[in-house]
Amino acid sequence: MREINAGEIDRNVFDLIGSDWMLVAAGDERRANAMTASWGGLGVVWGRPAATIYLRPQRYTKEFVDVQSTFSLSFFGEGYRDALKYFGSVSGRDEEKIAKSGLSTAFADGTPYFTEASLVFVCRKAYAQPLEEGCFVDNQAISAWYPQKDFHTLYIGSIEKVLVQD
Repeated sequence: MREINAGEIDRNVFDLIGSDWMLVAAGDERRANAMTASWGGLGVVWGRPAATIYLRPQRYTKEFVDVQSTFSLSFFGEGYRDALKYFGSVSGRDEEKIAKSGLSTAFADGTPYFTEASLVFVCRKAYAQPLEEGCFVDNQAISAWYPQKDFHTLYIGSIEKVLVQD
């Protein structure tokens, strides 16, 4: 993989996150975990390229994101849809899902990512805040997405590195 500037990304962010999905990964070379996500955003926050992700409290990957200062977002071609479904349906608490997935991990400055990805963002955590019920303006979102009141935590990560396949 080679590094590019964030401004060189020429892919539609709505497709990347909402349709293509991504793997959120965090940890270190001893222990890491990843999960499929289809919520998030890309843009500029505090004058820097940034990514936002949302993790539910019960997700095992959240424990890794909470203790690490960095996380990665890996995006894949359609040929990896089954692997992404697997990461979204199995918990790393129950099995070594990275090892069983058939995907290979590498590390950028100590942050795990997947070598099969076509695009990777390595992000430094800049902000984390649990969503609060009282802050919702659209109460339909609560009934539609949070019937158990298990509100996501919002994370903003400053994009420190963008990697693409050659």
